Amino acid sequence: TERAGVDSKISNFVLPLGATVNMDGTALYESVAVIFIAQLLGIDLTFGMQIVIFITASLAAIGAAAIPGAGLVTMGIVLTAAGLPLDGIGLILAIDRILDQFRTAINVWGDACAAVVIARSEDAIADPGSGIADAEPAAA
Repeated sequence: TERAGVDSKISNFVLPLGATVNMDGTALYESVAVIFIAQLLGIDLTFGMQIVIFITASLAAIGAAAIPGAGLVTMGIVLTAAGLPLDGIGLILAIDRILDQFRTAINVWGDACAAVVIARSEDAIADPGSGIADAEPAAA
C-alpha cells in the first residue's frame, strides 16, 4: 500500500483490521467447497440453501482466526448449517494446504484494495502518478 500512495495512518488502521475481519478469500473458499461437497454426495441444494451457505460462510470467515487451516475448521460450521455431513471435510483435506495459499493471497489483496479505496475517500493518497507503475525496481 505504501507504493500505491496510501497514507501510513490509513494503512496502519485498515490492514490489521482487514487481516482480522476481511476474510473474503476464506468465505469464497468455504462457499464453493461446501457446494462442491454437496455435489459429490449427490445432494441437490435449493437456491435458499445456497444463500444460507453464503451467509454462514461469510460469518464464519469473519470469525476465523488468521492462521493456516482455519478455513478448514470453520467449514464444519457451514456444513452443519447446510445440513451436510461433516465427513465431507475429508474430501477437501488433501488439497486444503494448496488452496490455503490462494485464500491468503485473495485475503491480502482484498485488504490492500480496501486500504486504497478508504485512502481515496479520505483524500489521503499520494499523486496517482507516483504509484506502482512508476516505482523503481527493488535491488536484487
